Order: sequence, then C-alpha cells, then structure tokens
Amino acid sequence: MTERTERTETYDVIVVGGGAAGLSAALVLGRARLRTLVVDAGEPRNAPSSHMQGYLSRDGMSPAEFLAAGREEIARYGVQLVRDRVVDVGRAEDFAVTSAGGRTAHARRLVVATGLKDELPAVPGVAERFGRDVLHCPFCHGWEVRDEPFGVLATSPASVHQALIVSRWSKDVRLFLHTVAEEELTDQDLRRLAAAGVDVVPGEVAGLMVEDDRLTGVRLVDGTTHARSVLYVAPRAVPRTGLLEKLGAELRETPFGAYPVVDPTGLTTVPGVWAAGNAIGFAEQVVHAASGGYRAAAAIVGDLLMTDLDAAVREDVPQA
Repeated sequence: MTERTERTETYDVIVVGGGAAGLSAALVLGRARLRTLVVDAGEPRNAPSSHMQGYLSRDGMSPAEFLAAGREEIARYGVQLVRDRVVDVGRAEDFAVTSAGGRTAHARRLVVATGLKDELPAVPGVAERFGRDVLHCPFCHGWEVRDEPFGVLATSPASVHQALIVSRWSKDVRLFLHTVAEEELTDQDLRRLAAAGVDVVPGEVAGLMVEDDRLTGVRLVDGTTHARSVLYVAPRAVPRTGLLEKLGAELRETPFGAYPVVDPTGLTTVPGVWAAGNAIGFAEQVVHAASGGYRAAAAIVGDLLMTDLDAAVREDVPQA
C-alpha cells in the first residue's frame, strides 16, 4: 500500500515513468539545471527478462541493474524520484499531476513515458516462463538461444512473419498454428515458410512441457507432443495512454494498438506534453526508448528557454 501524503510541489518538468525513456529524459533535464521530478510505478516492460541485449556498451546487462544505474545517475543532478503511480493529470496554467499516494505536483512541461503492458496468449505455462524460454523478440534473445529447436505460437496470420524472422537464429523452427486456420495462410506465406525451412503444425496448443524448470516441448489438444526448448509468442500490446487521453492527446490506430501522434522530438498534439519509449510505439527497444527520452528532454530545454526569454522581452517592452 502506498502511504498517503498531502503535498503540493512545483517543478519545471515532471516525467511520468522511470524506465529507459523516463530516466534518459530526466538525466538530460537535470544536467540542464531544470527542476525535475520522476514518478515511477515500478512496472518496466522487460522486468521478466534477466538480461537485455543490443544496447551498445550495455549488452547482457540485467534490466534491474540498468535501471538502478540510471537512478543513481539522475540523482547526481538533483532529479527527484518517487515510487508511486500517477492516477490523474490536469492542466490550467500548468500541469497538475496527482499520485495514488496523495502527492500533487505541478510542472510547466510533462513527459509521459508510461510504456505498455504485454498481454500474453492464454496458454498454460506461457506467462510463467515468459522472458526465460518463452520469448517474443529474437533481436533481444535470439543469440542466446541460437540453434535450439524453436516453436512459434501463432495467434494471427501475422505470426508467419515472426516464424520467418526467428529462422535467422535456428534452422529447426515449427510454426504451431494454434488459433489460426490453415486456410488463412496465403500461397506466398507457405512458399516463404518452405523456403525458410519452417514446418507448419496445425492444431491448437494445449500447454507446455517442462522438466527441471526448463521448457522441453509443446503439447497439442489432440495429445501429440513436439520437443522444443524455445517458444516464441506474440503478446498483445496494451499501450498505457490513459494520462494522454485525459489531456486530449490525439491517438493513431496501429496494428499494435493506439499510440499518440508525435513529432520527431516526441511532442504530442497537446502543447507542453511529450511522450517517449513504448508510450509511442510497440517496437521501441531499450536503446530506442533511451534515445527518445533524450530527444524529448532536449526539445523541452529549448522550449522552456525560449518561452522564458520571450516573456522577459515582453516585460521590457514599454506599454502604450
């Protein structure tokens, strides 16, 4: 339970979300001498993973260690971080952010880095092993499981693409159609799967086979089993856009959910509100999220500077 407090504080910028995007934004803002608050609910998307890959100089680092290092870095520049959940946001002269713990904070600018939630297929064993030997991204984990027997759980015809991609890391790949009918695969799908050496297995998956806390196979509802040590799945992305919607941000529909319309810096259609990381897209990896947070923060630094300079100029202009 979060202890309720009654406090009102004012900042230059509030960052909602303390993952790679939020911490990166906070680092740049703190170094620019802006009074910054990060409010983090502590629910990073990659929490189930024991390591992250493909981030230059941080390849193989655990997500928890990465975030801990980031929190230490922002603290050096006076950035405040509180563990709490933002439950409401509004705007009058500035942005008012209210947390579950009863904290109300005001800021001139806002960064929304709330990410998204992965909803996994309802197959027994999938959720329990997600991030270990049930995976969704070969760019994140493909090297570590290379050449092992892969399975791909199809939940839509788009799973064909996933099966083709993962064949880059293993030549023993089976596409379990699960909830997809064979007739839904196009002739081009079948030709590509055959060319990639991917075996197509019709039938619904009933569950996973596990021995000594390791995935050993996939069991179909008809009782047949297939020895596999890795299973790729395609989670349904659920963007956390509630705060942006409350502020009236325009969203765009994509095959992976509705995300805010943003410019190249992450500025939404709401003046003064930026978004970064998985809050703007399903495929934002950690390195992309960190970059997006940096871009948003740099834009905010310039925006606040010009706003203050213009205000100073107006004050110096003699009134008629």
